[in-house]
Amino acid sequence: MINLRKGKLIKSGLENLLLILFLFWSSFPIFWMFSMSFKEKVDALAMPPKWIFNPTLSNYLYAILSRGFIRFYFNSILIGLTSTILVLAIAIPSAYTLSRLDFKGKKDLGFWILTTRMAPPVGILIPYFLIFRKLGLIDTRISIIVMHVAINLPLSIWILKGFFKEVPGEMEEAAFIDGSSRWGAFFRVILPLTAPGIGATSILCFILSWNELMFALTLSGTHSKTVPVALYNFIAYLEIHWGPLMAASTLILLPVMIFFIIVQKQLVKGLTFGALR
Repeated sequence: MINLRKGKLIKSGLENLLLILFLFWSSFPIFWMFSMSFKEKVDALAMPPKWIFNPTLSNYLYAILSRGFIRFYFNSILIGLTSTILVLAIAIPSAYTLSRLDFKGKKDLGFWILTTRMAPPVGILIPYFLIFRKLGLIDTRISIIVMHVAINLPLSIWILKGFFKEVPGEMEEAAFIDGSSRWGAFFRVILPLTAPGIGATSILCFILSWNELMFALTLSGTHSKTVPVALYNFIAYLEIHWGPLMAASTLILLPVMIFFIIVQKQLVKGLTFGALR
């Protein structure tokens, strides 16, 4: 009995140790980026690295005040929030329809939505670029928003479809018996129950839009440039401005972290939705 308890304690200790090591390994790049953002140029390039140094805010001032960084930051927030709202506005009713209603060609439509995600994004870059150029939408936020919606919509529909399927059909039938319409049952019963899944999907869409680089780099210009593209401003021909680059990267993390903190409860519920029935 004692040996069994010792074995459990050793196993638990090893698991905790592995978790601590994994936490350190995964968070160390963020810590290194954060510490580099407060280092002077001499300290940032020092070998071996300096762990104790005099912190400075000059890198943040340089990043904020140089080359329209505030405008690019606003562009990313506007594009991320707008594309996320549009994706949810289209994906929620689409996923509900695919999960609850029966109609001709339902399976074919669902498979077609899935296959649009299978194509590599770079394969549709040139056609969309030519279309936007014809429409005069190059270097506008509208073109980037449209592309982010097109990229995130198929994945969002399939994620939300799984959440809608987890809601027991009896609950919707009970709403019908009480005299509720299809849309009434959707808004009063289905939507509140799937709120955790919708929150998790919104986080995913916002992060994918915020971090997207390829389309933003191709379709943007001086007016619609986003912050991932703006990071190239800190990479010169002969050197990399490590301090301002790390400061700008830290600032880029803030909206995602704030957004995550706001909806983290919904995210945790969404990740475990359907695990307990």
